[in-house]
Amino acid sequence: MATRLMMLLGMIALCMSGVAGQYNYDEVLEKSILFYEAERSGDLPANNRIPYRGDSALGDQGNQGQDLTGGWYDAGDHVKFGFPMAISTTTLAWGILEFRDGYEAAGQYNWALDSIRWPLEYFIKAHVSDNEFYGQVGDGNIDHSYWGRPEEMTMERPAWSITPSNPGSDLAGETAAALAAGYLVFRDLDAAYASTLLDHSRTLYDFAYNNRGIYSDSIPNAGEFYPSNGYEDELAWGAAWLYRATGEQYYLDRAYEFGSTSDVAWAYDWDEKTVGYQLLLATFAGQTDFQPPVEDFLRNWFPGGSVQYTPLGLAWLIEWGANRYAANAAFIALVAAKYNILAAEAEQFARSQIHYMLGDAGRSYVVGFGNNPPQQPHHSSSSCPDLPAECDWDEFENPGPNYQILYGALVGGPDQNDQYQDLRSDYVKNEVTNDYNAGFQGAVAGLRAIQLRDGK
Repeated sequence: MATRLMMLLGMIALCMSGVAGQYNYDEVLEKSILFYEAERSGDLPANNRIPYRGDSALGDQGNQGQDLTGGWYDAGDHVKFGFPMAISTTTLAWGILEFRDGYEAAGQYNWALDSIRWPLEYFIKAHVSDNEFYGQVGDGNIDHSYWGRPEEMTMERPAWSITPSNPGSDLAGETAAALAAGYLVFRDLDAAYASTLLDHSRTLYDFAYNNRGIYSDSIPNAGEFYPSNGYEDELAWGAAWLYRATGEQYYLDRAYEFGSTSDVAWAYDWDEKTVGYQLLLATFAGQTDFQPPVEDFLRNWFPGGSVQYTPLGLAWLIEWGANRYAANAAFIALVAAKYNILAAEAEQFARSQIHYMLGDAGRSYVVGFGNNPPQQPHHSSSSCPDLPAECDWDEFENPGPNYQILYGALVGGPDQNDQYQDLRSDYVKNEVTNDYNAGFQGAVAGLRAIQLRDGK
C-alpha cells in the first residue's frame, strides 16, 4: 500500500510539474554564484559578499615556495582538490558560453565572470613550469579531522604536483580544458588575460599528451577522495576545447585519437567527460559522428531509459550526489537541445530534474532557496557562529541549523525513494561540493534562456 501511494504521489507531482513548478531562476543563479564565493580560499577581494568569510590559507605554497594561494575549497572541508575544481570551472564556463543570455537576463553575467576568474587565476599560479602543475593543497585525512573556520586553520597543508616522473594526463588535460573554456569566455572582454589562459592551456595539454599517467597514482592522497579511472577522456576533452578555442586541426586530430564515436557515457561528472567531448564536437565542431552516443546518453536518462527514477521524479543514478548527476545530465540535455538534438524531450527532462531540486518534490534541495530548504549542509565554515565565538566539533554536533546560510548550495539529495533527512552528519545526502553546483547552475541558466526564447 505504501509503495502504491508513493507511486501515485509521484505521478501527481510529475503531472503538476509543468504548471506548479514556477521558480525564480534569477534568484537561483545569484545564490549559486554566492555558493562559490563562500568556497574561496586566499586573500578575499574588497567586494567579498560572504560576511562570515575572511582571508584564509595565505601560507599555501609549493615545495619550492611557489605561491599557491587562492582557488576554491572543495566542499565542506578546506582541501583544494585540483581535479574536481577544474571540471567545475570548465562546466561553469561552458554554461556561460552557451547560455550567456540567461545569465544576462538574470543580472548575473558579470558576477559569473568574476566567479570563474577565481579558480582560473589559481590554475595559472599552480602551473609553476611547463612540466609541473600543482594538483592539490591540503591533506584530506588531516583536514577531515578538523571542524572549524578556514580562517583559523593551523594544520600543515602539504602540496602535491604532477611532473614528467609523476604524471597526471587526466588532471592536466582537464585543467587545459578549463583554461581553454576560460579563454573563450574572456577573449572579447580581456584579450591579454584570455591570451594568458590559452597559453597555459596549450602548454598543459602538451604536458598531458607527452607524459601519460593517471594523476591519482602520482598524488595518492587525492586518490583516496577523487580517484581517476583513466585519462583518455580528458585528453579528448581538453583537445575538443582547444579546437573550439583555436580551430587548429592538430587538436581535432587529438580529439579523434583519444575520443570515441560509439561509447555511451554512464554520467557526466568529475571523472567522466565522454559525453562532454562528444557533445562539444558534435555541436561546435560539426563532427556529426559524435552525435549518436550523445542521443543514446540522453535516452538513457529520459523516462523509460536505463536510469531509474524515484517515485517523485528524480532521475536517480547512485546514492552519492544523486542531485549532482541529475543536474549534470540536465545541463548536457539543455546544451544538446540548443543545437536541436532531441530538443523537445531534452528540455522537458531538464526542466523536470531542476524543478525537482527547486521544490516540485515538496521541498527545496538548494540552501537558502524555496520551500523548506536544507538548513544543515555538511559544511564547516557555515556551521560556525559569528566571531569571536569558538567553532569546533560542537558545531558539527549542533542539532540546530547552521549558524550561517550557505546560499545556493545544492546538497547531495535523497535516496531512491525520495527519502531525505536534513542532517549535517549525513555527508552523503547533505554534502555540498564545487562540482555539485556547476552543471546545476548551467542548467538553470539554460532554463532562463528558454524563458527568453519563449517570451516568458
